[in-house]
Amino acid sequence: MVTIRDVAKYANVSVATVSRVLNNKGQVSEETKRNVREAIEHLKYRPNLVARTLYKKTSSMIGLIVPDITNPFFPALARTVEDRARSYGYTVILCNTDGSTEKEADYISSLQQKGIDGIIISTNRSEADDFKDIDIPLVALDRIVNSEIPTVTAENKNGAIKATKHLIDVGCQKVVHIQGPRELATTNDRKDGFLEVVQEADIEHVVVEADFDIKVAEETAYQLLQEQTNIDGFFAGSDVIALGIIKAAHRLGLNIPEDLQIVGFDGIEMGKIFIPSLTTIEQPIYEMGALAVDLLSQQIEKKELDKHLYEFPINLVIGNTTKR
Repeated sequence: MVTIRDVAKYANVSVATVSRVLNNKGQVSEETKRNVREAIEHLKYRPNLVARTLYKKTSSMIGLIVPDITNPFFPALARTVEDRARSYGYTVILCNTDGSTEKEADYISSLQQKGIDGIIISTNRSEADDFKDIDIPLVALDRIVNSEIPTVTAENKNGAIKATKHLIDVGCQKVVHIQGPRELATTNDRKDGFLEVVQEADIEHVVVEADFDIKVAEETAYQLLQEQTNIDGFFAGSDVIALGIIKAAHRLGLNIPEDLQIVGFDGIEMGKIFIPSLTTIEQPIYEMGALAVDLLSQQIEKKELDKHLYEFPINLVIGNTTKR
């Protein structure tokens, strides 16, 4: 195995000089840096990450904790986080909790024990007491935990307002909102935006809860459409829920958008290729993931953040699940 001494000998410098180049510390000429890097590349030297972690107090790794990797929104988010993290030289460890608070706590504990540099978390927990004991940088992504933790999210209430107004504008008279788990602040923001519009417009409406799961959403919508035949619009708490509603409509022989109009929330790729293509509130997924990494990196480098809550504007994308 190639060692740091082999690199030093090949570049004709001291071991200390190679160490300074690797750690980007100390005074080293550009020519010497170039020689050392050429030696590293030629010899295919890979630093001992465990030793570097002990020496530098950093692992060059960050954790990303998500509640459900089967939900297409989170792989898209994970991809953006990984892309941005690589630009900083970080490796991302992905942890899927399946919505379990116990698994989430275990992952956080395990990551801390491994000397992780920081964690980006998208939690399903409403209680944030456990996060007070985390003594490493933390960023909440697409979830609001508390005012102490830097948070990156979208304008959820404004998005719900736009979605609901669009359904009314295209002629819906009775609109259902299938929201996600009610313990999530983002879910409640979307519900609040929906209620604000339908109550002001005096539109008949229903609010029900479901998981961010296609099958659960399908069964919820199927039961509602059987019981209340005058429903002509749905605002879904996520695109995954919206896809479940579409499946329920097909089972009942309803035409979309002639008989039933649907608006989702997220802007995942699956919604674009589904037939019919989904009208949705699009979140800037790439920008959100990238900013989460930026904020985490700033904390790791002991830099002060300008603020703790970052809300991205959303965009209404018209597909074929609503009338034009």
